[in-house]
Amino acid sequence: MEKKRILLIDDDELITMSLEMIISAEEDFEVVGKGNSGREAVALFDELKPDLLLMDIRMADMNGLEAAESILSKHRDATILFLTTFSDDEYIVKALKLGVKGYLLKQDYKSLPVALHAAMDGQSVFGGAVIDKLPSLMSKSEQEAGEFDYRQKDITEKEFEVIQLVAEGLSNKEIAGKLFLSEGTVRNYLSAILEKLELRDRTQLAIFYLKNQ
Repeated sequence: MEKKRILLIDDDELITMSLEMIISAEEDFEVVGKGNSGREAVALFDELKPDLLLMDIRMADMNGLEAAESILSKHRDATILFLTTFSDDEYIVKALKLGVKGYLLKQDYKSLPVALHAAMDGQSVFGGAVIDKLPSLMSKSEQEAGEFDYRQKDITEKEFEVIQLVAEGLSNKEIAGKLFLSEGTVRNYLSAILEKLELRDRTQLAIFYLKNQ
């Protein structure tokens, strides 16, 4: 089996060493490079072209968000995960809009191998504390931004209403009550939406909505 190549970027060398030990224990991953700043992340990504970049956000010289933006401008298919101590709303929103694959908190390090495998399978990966914030972030984004042109994605007006309510964190039962529909109809709408937008689940749908505001 060909191992997936991981690049680690964190301004704390002890954390980088610890992460390397955790990742290297997985037989299908190998750490191919390490750095401690955003500028190093950009340079090393260009040089090594890793399968996945695991990076902190708050760093001197160039922070992780700036580095990710620079990398994604040149490597649109780059798989980037943030691993940080900070769950600031501003950071999360910026990360989602950049199109990174995930946002994990360092206290969830035990779930890191699972998150890496999921990201390499094309899934979006977010720590529990981040997922809990998504509904309020969606609501805030909706108030501050203009209306998303859902017609460009062949989404009907009713489907768009369902998307908005999913983004607010409502269950199928709650959506059915709001829109005067049966739960079965809501499930059908949701399946059609996910198929049209080529998304896997409700979390990815909520993230899609936020990124397109």
